[in-house]
Amino acid sequence: MSSSSKVSIVVDSAASLPAEFRELPDLYVVPMSLQMNGKVFLDGVDMSPTDFYRAQRGSSSITSTSSPSAAAFAEAFADAADTGNDILCITVASRFSSSADSARAGARETAASLPDTRIEVLESGTAAGGEALVALEAWRAAQSGKSLDDVMAATSEVISRVRLLAYLDTLYYLWKGGRVPGIAHLATSLLRLKPLFELREGEVSNLARPRTRRRAATRLMKLMKERVEGDEVHVTVIHADAADEAERLRQEVGRAFTCVELFVSEFTPVMGTHTGPGMLGIAFWSR
Repeated sequence: MSSSSKVSIVVDSAASLPAEFRELPDLYVVPMSLQMNGKVFLDGVDMSPTDFYRAQRGSSSITSTSSPSAAAFAEAFADAADTGNDILCITVASRFSSSADSARAGARETAASLPDTRIEVLESGTAAGGEALVALEAWRAAQSGKSLDDVMAATSEVISRVRLLAYLDTLYYLWKGGRVPGIAHLATSLLRLKPLFELREGEVSNLARPRTRRRAATRLMKLMKERVEGDEVHVTVIHADAADEAERLRQEVGRAFTCVELFVSEFTPVMGTHTGPGMLGIAFWSR
């Protein structure tokens, strides 16, 4: 393709894009699936994040998730090809989902029907707000008229820089889903810990286990200040049914940093299935 080719961006719903960004031209969101109480829901389509977390609080069953099918990606690629000659697809980190594999399979499925369209798949190495920041920067590069190779280069730069810091309200949902290895039973006091973690380039690091949300939020800001490089930062505050706390954190971040962009988004239910309601975090990158 020539350097003048237009580029469309496709992203899976794990990106936790706020509603206003889902309406951007040449940006396509492919929903993941949730299985809850015997019913299947399309992430962000059939149930809002707020409704999901409130239902999760009252449910004793284990919720499961699945990545978009290859066919779902193929359909999105066909739609994107109507407005863009080339396509960059961005997916959640592969440690959390097989979304990238499905996207590559979808690209192979459409190869014959879209012979003039080049499709590339990039794993974001992150999730939720981190993936949203990656997708938005890819979209901006595409809208500026860059070629697919240049859009990929700009996107890869953000992938190498974006960080996600967050804490859970409880270990209960990880334990419930069998994701606390080696522990068959947890004391109630341990379930009430607020584990704080970092996600960067596909790797999750456990940083601390404060016992209160206030301590966790204070530690969150301290860690962000240690990690921000440069004067300006791109930020999204993410939450799982904790809107008031997220707004307070957004204001605190706005006072502490020079933000190129600063918005709040709800943590995608696909990820929240495992972390549970009450999670609060910050995704950011700086040059």
